[in-house]
Amino acid sequence: MSSQPSTPVAGPVSGPAASPAAAHTPESLRALFPVAGQPLPEAAHAFAPIEQRTCLIDGKLEEWPGEMQQVFSPIGEVDGAGGFTPRLLGRCPILDEAAALRAVDAADRAWADGMGAWPTMGVAERIRHVEDFARRMAARRTEVVRIMMWEICKSWQDASGEFDRTMEYLRDTIDALKDLDRASSRFVIEKGIYAQIRRAPLGPVLCMGPYNYPLNETFCTLMPALIMGNPVIVKTPRLGRLLYSPLMEAFRDAFPAGVVNILHGDRRIVKPIMASGRINVLAFIGSSTAADALRLAHPHPHRLRCVLGLDAKNAGIVLDCADMDLTVAEALQGSFSFNGQRCTALKMLFVHQKRLDEFLVRMDEGIRKLRIGMPWDEGVRITPLPVPGKSAYLDDLVRDAAAHGGKVANSGGGTHAETLYHPTVVCPATPQMRVYHEEQFGPVIPVIPFTDIETPVRYVVGSQYGQQLSIFGNDPDDVARLIDPMVNQVCRVNINSQCQRGPDTFPFTGRKDSAEGTLSVSDALRCFSIRTLVAAKGTDANKEILTSIIRDRRSNFLSNDFIL
Repeated sequence: MSSQPSTPVAGPVSGPAASPAAAHTPESLRALFPVAGQPLPEAAHAFAPIEQRTCLIDGKLEEWPGEMQQVFSPIGEVDGAGGFTPRLLGRCPILDEAAALRAVDAADRAWADGMGAWPTMGVAERIRHVEDFARRMAARRTEVVRIMMWEICKSWQDASGEFDRTMEYLRDTIDALKDLDRASSRFVIEKGIYAQIRRAPLGPVLCMGPYNYPLNETFCTLMPALIMGNPVIVKTPRLGRLLYSPLMEAFRDAFPAGVVNILHGDRRIVKPIMASGRINVLAFIGSSTAADALRLAHPHPHRLRCVLGLDAKNAGIVLDCADMDLTVAEALQGSFSFNGQRCTALKMLFVHQKRLDEFLVRMDEGIRKLRIGMPWDEGVRITPLPVPGKSAYLDDLVRDAAAHGGKVANSGGGTHAETLYHPTVVCPATPQMRVYHEEQFGPVIPVIPFTDIETPVRYVVGSQYGQQLSIFGNDPDDVARLIDPMVNQVCRVNINSQCQRGPDTFPFTGRKDSAEGTLSVSDALRCFSIRTLVAAKGTDANKEILTSIIRDRRSNFLSNDFIL
């Protein structure tokens, strides 16, 4: 396989010309890939192809006899003849409808109309199962990080950070559930009625995470759903699925049969799962179009609770009073961290006309300092793009912008070779351009000059997305005038900092087409459960019944046990 390297469609708008050493060319980008026939460095953590022939259904690792999918890395080998050969990482099943429905049957049996062992299990015992899984998962850290690095080209440091953050989220979820259960361990007495109010599970959950955070984002719905007593079916991400191979046995051994089911495949297995009508919660992170189709596939969509993390086109507004050192540092990180492949990435930058030239010069300087290379390179910031055809798509966006008057505003911008795409600033961006509207999900950032603050305000108000916004400025009056209207358009306004998800104790959600439901450590527990109570009039006979049930531990729900 090979692709034609591309050169920029236009030169810088302003700022000094790049020196030959600073500006990447298609040839220099191509030279960053491994060379055919030469050994990889030890830091590459290479591994033999993985033959993942099993899926986890009903507590068993089922051997799949059918169609298999080859999984290639966006990292390939180049040769002197212009060839580019992606590295084969392994193969995994492409399951069919029958396998998908077996997983539904397994989750349904584990649920058993809410009377199964898992949904009726005491909170402390469910926590012990999750803690057991956490220990088993921690032992596979190196394998998971290695596969993640090769499969989605997240740097070794970032892949390690994603694993560690996931483990921290898991521990924080356990602590949050303990706090929630402690608060629910007492009775409420109101108008002569005694009641205990707790949270109960909702039923079988379908979890689908994204390729850019295939471990963390999936587990941020999977673990809260599980620990609240819901059986779960995980459909692995379209990219980043092989990293689940080292975790299959941990899931099998840590949880009762049917409580966790892990499937590989495509939309052909998702539709029958939803059409079965036996999924009570959809936890999905991806596009709003796909989420709508999944919801409509359910025969009773009004009964389906959805926890959705969807599209975003987060804007940054650079006021004329901005601290440019801080602003550029945050804009670079916010726009190009993991190649801009984050829902929280800054994907539009509005810059006051007075500071435009200075901003573009500083951005060009900052981009030239970003290290481009393979994910095992020390300090690498820009790595190969895992989505097939992504470089061509970004090139189309840049060329479309050029056709409508935009220019590449940084040295080396618009240059790409194979799966590497040089960070690119396009200015001025206008509503006639695709990049103005489309979520680019890559290292191309449009810049829109403005003199009237209504320009960025109208964009945010008119946008179909409403996740986050960043405001850069040092004048309290100017910043405050933006805060009050913007908090009714997006769900997080960041002052002098990039958009981001963390800390995980903060609510993470969005308005409009950007989200449904709120994910934070504590909010997620509520998303996957419902408040349920046992109540009785305060007669002597009822008091004796309640006392007996609690004293003799006859019920897992009706209990005043205090989890330490």
